[in-house]
Amino acid sequence: MGESTSRIAVVGLSGSPSAASKSRGLVEHALAELAGRGAATELVDLATLPADALLGRGTAPALTAALAAVARARIVVAGTPVYRATYSGLLKVFVDLLPQDGLVGKIGVPLVTGHAAAHALSLDHGMRPLFASLGATVVASGVYATSAQFRDGAPGPEVLQAVERAVLEALALASATAN
Repeated sequence: MGESTSRIAVVGLSGSPSAASKSRGLVEHALAELAGRGAATELVDLATLPADALLGRGTAPALTAALAAVARARIVVAGTPVYRATYSGLLKVFVDLLPQDGLVGKIGVPLVTGHAAAHALSLDHGMRPLFASLGATVVASGVYATSAQFRDGAPGPEVLQAVERAVLEALALASATAN
């Protein structure tokens, strides 16, 4: 790789209102994989950010720090459960605070969880356009995982492998597009 992995900053966005969500677990797994490869990682739990600031009705140091983490990151991992056939409103209000070109030059890794396979297209019809609308290059290996692929809250091996594949692709893209 042309760019040292240790120099790659990564932010993980947990777009679930639940601290114990499946999507947050996938984001944490992706961040652990990236950290294991030398990347500097940071998790932003959107549910912990002040609601008034998220809605643009004020400011808060935690929100300013979260937006700065995205600005610094080379790779943005975003995890969300499916709500009404798309990503969470929590992720939406946060992303709405980013500048229109806020993800230009960044690699996006979408991780989506849903109850059943019926919502699998939310990855392609929701998350990919969300990343692309802000200028990110999105990995081809985005992940959609169903409730049946988790046992006692833990993702099965096929889900972990899919996340690892997406992480490796993000690292390869980050290296290939290094300035």
